[in-house]
Amino acid sequence: MARTKEFDPDAALQAALELFWRRGYEATSLADLVDHLGIGRASLYATFGSKHELYLKAMERYAETSDAALLAELSQPGPALPAVRAVVRRFAAEAVSPEERHKGCFVTNTAAELAPHDPAAARRVEISWERLETMLYSALLRAQAQGELSQERDPRALARMLLVLLQGMRVVGKASEDPARVRDAAEQALTLLD
Repeated sequence: MARTKEFDPDAALQAALELFWRRGYEATSLADLVDHLGIGRASLYATFGSKHELYLKAMERYAETSDAALLAELSQPGPALPAVRAVVRRFAAEAVSPEERHKGCFVTNTAAELAPHDPAAARRVEISWERLETMLYSALLRAQAQGELSQERDPRALARMLLVLLQGMRVVGKASEDPARVRDAAEQALTLLD
């Protein structure tokens, strides 16, 4: 008869996500995971596979959660441009927030730490960025269709610019002690939507 799991895999995945997010992939050892999750190595391997597989699952969890929240923000009925502006300003505020800035974005952190030499992580980063770009593009297309955004603007190019800005703000926010860098960049980028 198969033994039942003595822990909640969903809660363990969330705990792993939080540990990886705070420390990064390389700085998180298997022993750290076992201690933090409160489960044995055998259970960890049986449930999640390797440390790398657990990291990729944690990354997928992060992306699903953050993508759902962002989609809700950008697809509200009514004018679309205020929602895009609010997203950019929220990212800027989070990037310089004392509580959030050192964590950064899990996807951005993965892009910097693993993507250059880890094809599986790089692919997941690319998928996340494609989703973010598509959400921004859809909102900007809607803004254009509703007359909020000039027909002379290229919604795809603007979405790509905002994607790079949002990711860059997360990186600069983690390393810079000057919040004006991030805030000024966000406000200047938003003038392109006028």
